Amino acid sequence: MKSITFALALGSLVCLLGSMSTFNESLDPGKPGSVSKKKTTTVKKPVETVYPPSPYKIIIDKSDYTLMLYDEDGWLATYPVVFGSKQQDDKKMEGDRLTPNGKFHITLKKSHKEWGCFLLLDYPNKESYEKFNERKKKGLIPKTAKIGGGIGIHGTRPTEEFAVDKYMNWTNGCISLKYSDIFELYEMIPLGTEVEVRD
Repeated sequence: MKSITFALALGSLVCLLGSMSTFNESLDPGKPGSVSKKKTTTVKKPVETVYPPSPYKIIIDKSDYTLMLYDEDGWLATYPVVFGSKQQDDKKMEGDRLTPNGKFHITLKKSHKEWGCFLLLDYPNKESYEKFNERKKKGLIPKTAKIGGGIGIHGTRPTEEFAVDKYMNWTNGCISLKYSDIFELYEMIPLGTEVEVRD
């Protein structure tokens, strides 16, 4: 596996300095209001975005509580993670604390004053909306339900890494690494990296 000593040190510095993005600094992972404030009864599908190629891919296995990182040559690293609920179901709607299944991309990288760094996923995407609308049609979720958003990958608080060691699912649907691990991942992963979340 490639040496990442320098990347880890650089990643910590880059993350702590923060992103130059104008994205809302009050972003609270798992709370969709900070991503989209538009209120409407009509659920519209997002415009598909073309991302630059990334040499990396992330696979998150909810049943194993792991995040696996791959590059063009194969496996690079595995990190322990936790989620928002011990239930491994696919996210159905806002507020259910479940982590969505599917293929997503990293769309934003920024520092976070509590959780070290934050990598935003493009949830909800086209596939997410299709599943959400189908569930509404079948009456599996309330007609007034919202799809949610603000899902991403971030760390624990510096003094709460034990939450990952003890499989304590504490987020609002995001994927949480240990505080000491998120800086390493943050430095290596460019925008556009594919993230696959599965049961």
